[in-house]
Amino acid sequence: MIITERDTMGGLAKGLAVIETFTATRPRQSIAEVAAASGLDRATARRCLLTLARHGYADWDGKFFTLTPRVLRLGSACLATMPLPQIVQPVLDDLSDRIAQSSSVSILDGAEIVYVARAAQKKLMSVGLMPGSRLPAHCTSMGRVLLAARPVDEVRALLQAHPPVARTPLTRTGPADILAELDQVRTQGYAIIDQEVELGLRSLAVPLFDVHGRVIAALNVGVAAIHAEVNQLVTLYLAPLQRVQADLRHLLR
Repeated sequence: MIITERDTMGGLAKGLAVIETFTATRPRQSIAEVAAASGLDRATARRCLLTLARHGYADWDGKFFTLTPRVLRLGSACLATMPLPQIVQPVLDDLSDRIAQSSSVSILDGAEIVYVARAAQKKLMSVGLMPGSRLPAHCTSMGRVLLAARPVDEVRALLQAHPPVARTPLTRTGPADILAELDQVRTQGYAIIDQEVELGLRSLAVPLFDVHGRVIAALNVGVAAIHAEVNQLVTLYLAPLQRVQADLRHLLR
């Protein structure tokens, strides 16, 4: 079904654009900052922010706005209606217990991955990860698995629209390097990240297929760098991940 401009609400679209400007690096913003980040004029950004504040989705101290926990209702409602988290969470819990490491499942949303399920054995990253958390796709193992499943031209356009940013000195940011890495991921069927998203963290990811053979999500295991060298990740964790991959293939539709 084709949705035309006449069928949509511009005000709602602008409000959503304002909400999306708030990130882990920009949790507290002024009207001017929100206007610049959203591409809206100041007057429109102001009305959107005041509407969010009036309905309890934002706090305002007279100058700066911050989102309130009420916004989580939007994401929680989405996750609650998705069958994927409900299917994979028990499997993740069992996997993490068996390998004594944290594991996660994510989906691709533009240039980012979105966590939909997680089983944490220990805190590996400086930021707490949970369902709904987002990370850049270009420097995460799950992101590279998911990008590798997309057409090359689509990925090239995505990297051009969202230039990769280095999170550590080891992050690959050159589009050519990333595309070459994705070629290797397609060939070998898994992706390895060595401290590209955060120093001290290594991870291994595999794609999750549905019953039709389409890649719909990614599964990974995260390991502290002091606990496993890069060349040990495949030996230690690939087989358990592939067993989960095979088991879930019959359940995901």
